[in-house]
Amino acid sequence: MHGSYLRFPRDLPVVGKCVVVSLRVRRFVCVEESRPRKTFAGQVPGLTRRFGRRTERLRSTLVSVGLALAGRAGARMTDAFGAPAGTLC
Repeated sequence: MHGSYLRFPRDLPVVGKCVVVSLRVRRFVCVEESRPRKTFAGQVPGLTRRFGRRTERLRSTLVSVGLALAGRAGARMTDAFGAPAGTLC
C-alpha cells in the first residue's frame, strides 16, 4: 500500500437532506516493471467511478430525469426531490 486519500461523493437525499459519503480510497504500488503506471487507486465497484463526484445511484437517477424531462423541467424535478443537478450542497 502506497497511501490513501479521502473522497466525498454525493448520494441521493434522505428525508430532504443532502447526503455526502466519506470514502477512504487506498493507493497501491505496482511492482510490475512493464506497467506504465506505478501507483493506482482501489475503486469501489457499483459505488463510484474514477474522478466521479456522485455515487452511481445519484448519477443514474439524474440521467433518468434528464432523459425523461430534459432542460428546465428536469432541473425543477431534481430540485423538488433534493438533488439539484448543477450545484453541490
